[in-house]
Amino acid sequence: MSEKVLMKGNEAIAEAAIRAGCRHYFGYPITPQTELAAYMAKRMPKIGGVFLQAESEIAAINMVYGVSSAGKRVMTSSSSPGISLKQEGISYMAGADLPGLIVNVQRGGPGLGGIQPSQSDYFQATKGGGHGDYHLIVLTPASVQEMADLTSLAFDLSDKYRVPAMLLADGTLGQMMEPVMLPEPQTEFPEKPWALTGTKMQRKHNIVNSLYLSPEELERTNIERFERYEKIKANEARYESFMTEDAEICVVAFGIAARISKNAVIAARKEGIKAGLIRPITVWPFPEKPIAELSHRVKGFISVELSMGQMTEDIQLAQHCLRPTMLCSRAGGIIPSPDEVLGAIRKMQGGNQS
Repeated sequence: MSEKVLMKGNEAIAEAAIRAGCRHYFGYPITPQTELAAYMAKRMPKIGGVFLQAESEIAAINMVYGVSSAGKRVMTSSSSPGISLKQEGISYMAGADLPGLIVNVQRGGPGLGGIQPSQSDYFQATKGGGHGDYHLIVLTPASVQEMADLTSLAFDLSDKYRVPAMLLADGTLGQMMEPVMLPEPQTEFPEKPWALTGTKMQRKHNIVNSLYLSPEELERTNIERFERYEKIKANEARYESFMTEDAEICVVAFGIAARISKNAVIAARKEGIKAGLIRPITVWPFPEKPIAELSHRVKGFISVELSMGQMTEDIQLAQHCLRPTMLCSRAGGIIPSPDEVLGAIRKMQGGNQS
């Protein structure tokens, strides 16, 4: 059993990726995720792995495409503007049904924005981001421990479904230091009969491609891929439920916003307000079921975000707009305080839902 070690969130992702069998990392430095790349630069050469600082984010994601085609576990990381540059390559990976891990330690935007933490890449991560019909599996850690745990899970899910996975963190979690129990090194990996490993004159040639000149073939491929997405939605939606058994008001938050919201829920309970929290651990697939179930007995939902309000749409869709959804958010790198979230809970309790 591993002992707990004190690590930054960015470092925990890197070490967990190595223990999950990742031996290829391609990236480009950008705040606030640079420590992840720096960690990989030190560790990869010592374990027979490959670290390469690409000439651009565009180059890095296409290197990920190439290594994934060969059946290897591979990752890249960046922060918001850098992830935008990777979108074409991510779409190519999705179109070629290639697994791989993309880490986004979010900062404020749009444009260059700022270097402070944000959650404003939610739409980009959950609605595709690049061109075409596709999804990523998107996991949202709320602690340094989950930065490690969800990294391992992301590789496993990505391989299982042949869908690129994204770890959607934020600058606070990336820079935060907490004790973490690192996962044991992974020794068994799934077979990848589709990979470009050389035929050895024993099988037909494999082709990894995202171009389909026949519209009928492209349609069939997209339909098959969306059937796979339905399986992911049915089996892989993850969330934490906190004090929702008798809740009359439900707060929904992920990442660092969820930790703040949990304190606000506890404070509300002390005032006699029956508040609860749903914390999405995957935002694609979004945990629709618990929100839909709660919509039949709560007054409403409060979405707590470090953005101008993006997750509100998924909350409304999950519960078919049966109950009002209030937004409690800060932007520009400002993190809402527990008192601000508590204030929103009080407003909804008092019937003011504006």
